Amino acid sequence: MTSEQDQGAATEGERRAAQALADAGIAHEIVRHGPVRSLAEAAAARGIDPSGIVKTLVVRRGDDDYLFVLVPGDRTISWPKLRTLLGVSRMSMPDAATAKEVTGYERGTITPFGSLRAWPVVADERVLGRPASIGGGGHGVGARVDGDDLVRVLDATVADVTEPMPDGAA
Repeated sequence: MTSEQDQGAATEGERRAAQALADAGIAHEIVRHGPVRSLAEAAAARGIDPSGIVKTLVVRRGDDDYLFVLVPGDRTISWPKLRTLLGVSRMSMPDAATAKEVTGYERGTITPFGSLRAWPVVADERVLGRPASIGGGGHGVGARVDGDDLVRVLDATVADVTEPMPDGAA
């Protein structure tokens, strides 16, 4: 957990995420590392393998119908797998402004914790059984959690919905 002094310097998004994590009763540690330019830099700053970073991606299913997809850092969404799981033929990722509008978070800071709306969550099965570092609601901020706890408190649907990142795309 962060100290009160750290909380005082936190952005509104960081405070909202930290409060939602606390309210969920999930064991977590807030990690502040400053700005990074890539997932690899974020992993290095957090002292973990890139696969331990769990990206929270916002996906649009329809008008005012979104969901969060939790994706290990070394993987990307498999659109055919996700469409099959959800029984839909079309989905897309919203632009940055829409993602912020529907979550309250900027890209690179998004977390299901403290989102403006509690959208459904799909977690790739590789999130289970390991530590995870998710977005902390602000740039250069993450939250270390247990992947199993993450899935449980978010009542996430767990499935194989990802594929390896293309070579050189991390």
